Amino acid sequence: MTTELRRLRNYINGEFRDAADGRTTEVINPATGEAYATAPLSGQADVDAAMKAAADAFPAWRDLTPA
Repeated sequence: MTTELRRLRNYINGEFRDAADGRTTEVINPATGEAYATAPLSGQADVDAAMKAAADAFPAWRDLTPA
């Protein structure tokens, strides 16, 4: 029986994305040794995009008060 692996993605600037270069790795359940998901192998371009999104959002976020 083959089960489909869950596909994990990066969440950057309000959208889910694959790694910029498309690389992935399998996520293994250590109790069973079976793969249960694939995850992006994020590289420098992904980190740069996340850092830019965070820096752009910071001015609005720093002035928010807790609900």
